[in-house]
Amino acid sequence: MTRTTRIALLGAALLGVILMWGRLVDGVIFHPSPGADLRPEQVGLAGEDVFLTTEDGVRIHAFWLPAEGATRALLFLHGNAGNASHRLPNAAELVGLGAHVLLLDYRGYGLSEGRPSEAGAYADARAGLAHLTETRGIEEGRIVVFGRSLGGAVAVDLVQDREVGGLILESTFTSVADMARSVLPPAAPFVGGRFDSASKIGGLRAPLLFFHGDRDEIVPYRLGRELFGAAPEPKAFETLAGAGHNDTVQVGGRPYFERIRRFLDAVTPG
Repeated sequence: MTRTTRIALLGAALLGVILMWGRLVDGVIFHPSPGADLRPEQVGLAGEDVFLTTEDGVRIHAFWLPAEGATRALLFLHGNAGNASHRLPNAAELVGLGAHVLLLDYRGYGLSEGRPSEAGAYADARAGLAHLTETRGIEEGRIVVFGRSLGGAVAVDLVQDREVGGLILESTFTSVADMARSVLPPAAPFVGGRFDSASKIGGLRAPLLFFHGDRDEIVPYRLGRELFGAAPEPKAFETLAGAGHNDTVQVGGRPYFERIRRFLDAVTPG
């Protein structure tokens, strides 16, 4: 075996290890559910399925949920588990605030094709924003991006250098590495710079509204506060007293939605 052949084999083996490790980490981060367990009409919504093609050619699904007479829209980016249909009851409340909602299934989730990945989730969000501006004809400044948990990191990446009306971040974190340091410190060096919102958020130009439960058992409250501290003005942070990670809507109740309404009215008035 020549030296050139040995180097080529070593390189191929190293590439295989890197790819395998990447898929292993993705398997820890993403927990998709296939299909759609709810339909818009089951939660009192008029809605339709839309299928978008991302810049890398993946066909993804979203629910388009119109609000009668609305001139603004929310792009809703959900967390790492389940699928978009599980967020339809929440979306119904948001439609009631006078905003169209585009509720996105990342690739590999729900009715979308493909395999989940960080780069893929970013591309999926860009396709969702493009659908709102190009297909629905909504001005970028009339769009508010809402990212919950992992979706918060996707949202921060999306709105860099964009002139959206605003950004709502709920129960989200500074980076996956910081999450690993909180839960399993030895794993932190191996996750790389994945979903690193802390390094991106300082360049945002959109007004920001943060929510975080002070009893969040998955994403530590302090990571939400740290991300808020790194964010530029204008910004506001709302602590949901007594809320964990998955019950913010229930614990927050009507005051939670009224706070969202006030934010929407401030950044997308009229």
